[in-house]
Amino acid sequence: MIFKQKQPSAYSPKSQVFPGRCSPVLIKERIIKIIMKTLYIFDMGGVLCCDFNDIPIISDYLEITEENFFIYAGENFRKLLDGKINSNEFWVRFSLRYGKKVKEELFGKFFNPGIIQGTKDIIKQLKSNSRVVCGTNTIDSHYYYLLNQGAYDIFDEVYASNLMGISKPDPNFYRYILKKEGIKPENTIFVDDTEENILSAQKIGIKSILFTNYDSTKNQIKIFTDY
Repeated sequence: MIFKQKQPSAYSPKSQVFPGRCSPVLIKERIIKIIMKTLYIFDMGGVLCCDFNDIPIISDYLEITEENFFIYAGENFRKLLDGKINSNEFWVRFSLRYGKKVKEELFGKFFNPGIIQGTKDIIKQLKSNSRVVCGTNTIDSHYYYLLNQGAYDIFDEVYASNLMGISKPDPNFYRYILKKEGIKPENTIFVDDTEENILSAQKIGIKSILFTNYDSTKNQIKIFTDY
C-alpha cells in the first residue's frame, strides 16, 4: 500500500502560510505603521486651493494698492486670521482708516477658489495608511465657504486659525496640532506654500516641504517616506 505524504495545512507552522489579516508579514507591517505612524499637515490656500487670494481683486475694487490695503488693515488682519474679530468687524475698522465706509463683506464677495487636483490625488493616496489633516490660516468667511462647498471633506481633521485663535508662522500653531493629534514633530510632515511657515515648522522639528507644484511635493514626500 502506498501512502501519500500529508501536505501541510495552510495553518500548519511548517507551511508558514497564514491567510488574510493573520499573515505575519501583514501583522508586522501594521505594527510598524502604528509605532511609526506619520501625520501629514497640508496647508489649504496655494496647496490644495488655487485662486484663493482675493486681496488683489478687493484692492482694485476699492481703488487702492495692495500695499495700502495692508496699511489700512493694520493689526486687524492678523486679528481676523486669529478669530479675534470677524469679517464684519474687520471692515468697520478698515473703513475708519480708509476714509470711506465699506458697505459689503468683500472677502466673501470675491472669494472663488478652485481645487488643485494633483494635490487632492496625493492626499487621497496618503490617507490609505496615514492621517492627513489641514492646517490653514483662514478667516471666517473663507472657512465657512470652503466648509459648505465640501472642500475640507478630504481631510481627517481641519485646524483653522480663526477657530484655534492662533496662526502661522507662530510655532504654537503647530504645537497645538501635534498635541491634539498626539504625535511627535519628527513623525510629522508639513506642506505649505509660504517659506516663513516652513521655517517656523522646521525649527520645532517638523519635516517640512515648500509647495511649488504637486509633482515636486510628491517627490519630496518620497524622500521622507516610502510613499
